[in-house]
Amino acid sequence: MDMEITKQDYLKRYKEELLINEKSKATIEKYVSEVKLLLDYLEDHEQSKASILEYRDALRKNYQARTVNGKLAAVHSFLQFIDKSEWKVKFLKIQRRSFAEESRELTEKEYRKLLETAKSKKENRLYYLMLTLGGTGIRISELQYITIEAVKKGKAEIDMKGKCRIILIPKGLKEKLLSYASQAGIQNGYLFKSRNGKPLNRSNIWRELKRLCEDALVNPNKVFPHNFRHLFAKCYYAIEKDIAHLADILGHSSVETTRCYIAVSLKEHEETLTKLQLII
Repeated sequence: MDMEITKQDYLKRYKEELLINEKSKATIEKYVSEVKLLLDYLEDHEQSKASILEYRDALRKNYQARTVNGKLAAVHSFLQFIDKSEWKVKFLKIQRRSFAEESRELTEKEYRKLLETAKSKKENRLYYLMLTLGGTGIRISELQYITIEAVKKGKAEIDMKGKCRIILIPKGLKEKLLSYASQAGIQNGYLFKSRNGKPLNRSNIWRELKRLCEDALVNPNKVFPHNFRHLFAKCYYAIEKDIAHLADILGHSSVETTRCYIAVSLKEHEETLTKLQLII
């Protein structure tokens, strides 16, 4: 690293590099924030691979392995940017979980309960939003691609992080969304939008879901946008046991990521073991 270049200059140049590489806004904010922490650390340490190793060890004491690896991904990106790839360190090894955490797993029964409650409370936008997340498996950041035009076509073209894929909108969902659009007077553009016409903010959706949990009597720790994606994956895999195809639908670059989505709960595993009838 060039000592004559200030920390702020490094951060500014690195941010520009991320923008050029078309990284998402969230990724840029996260990576720049993580690199700032690294540079703060290196101010009091020798600038070498040994210090990066020490930094990794320091992270291990305060964060879980998955979080540490996320931080290291940003560090590695920055090291490559400054031509110090030889300083990269190994990610922490993480054993793949065999079981899902039941305390955070949204069940199909709870999903239906949320829908019923939203419908009875006339929370129409939230009702159709949950239907869309559960019926397509899209990420909350991809909700902006569900436009009136996409619904009419029966498919949405997702273009994020340099990856493009097609999301099919099932016929039943298409009919419901067009009906909602007609009722709400939405003729074009985003289907789920705020009063100023912009796509719904993630935090707004989060708050609406948490409020709904109280009336639906569903554990709020289970109800967050990404869990609808997990529910879609489990229900899809239960019918069509093709993990490679499911990975494509979800937009995963690795089936290992998809495996985490379809992990069975301990209770389900125990029921399967019982069905084996090997304990006699």
